[in-house]
Amino acid sequence: MTSETWLVAGLGNPGPGYAHNRHNIGQMVVDELAARTGGKFKTHSSRAQILEGRLGIGGPRLILAKPMSFMNLSGGPVANLAKFFGVGNEHVIAVHDEIDVPFDTVKIKFGGGEGGHNGLRDISKALGTKDYLRVRVGVGRPPGRMETADYVLKDFSKDEKKDLPFLVDTAADAVEELMKNGLEAAHRKFHLA
Repeated sequence: MTSETWLVAGLGNPGPGYAHNRHNIGQMVVDELAARTGGKFKTHSSRAQILEGRLGIGGPRLILAKPMSFMNLSGGPVANLAKFFGVGNEHVIAVHDEIDVPFDTVKIKFGGGEGGHNGLRDISKALGTKDYLRVRVGVGRPPGRMETADYVLKDFSKDEKKDLPFLVDTAADAVEELMKNGLEAAHRKFHLA
């Protein structure tokens, strides 16, 4: 039994027009976690939709967040929520799309570079550190000469949509594993592939 609080931020863009884009996979994962807790999101003054709950009976306190700013401005809402709920950077988990990871793969890391991801760059700036957890949900690289921005702002392909529920479920499992058993255990479980 633990009393620590975790902030899990699912990155994406607000509004129904972006809801099914590759760039919004982080919010899809947070929606899955919300479904597992049985709670509902509410608007918070930090420009985010949040859900407060627990991970299982007697599990850690959990703040699920969907910033309502655009991806490139994710830092303000995440940093404000961390401050408001007293969450240390080591208990902040950013769930995001990752083009350098193949579709249907989930990778986890703590700190390091942002790999050109503007949402992460803004979070690092707002938190004043790169030392926070990331659940990197693979969306694969753009085909041919397609611009990265165009690719991540498109919905998943018909074939990808068949496997998308499994990818979202795996990423949600990775978040839970991080909170329950820590980074090393999560690495062992999700980096074997």
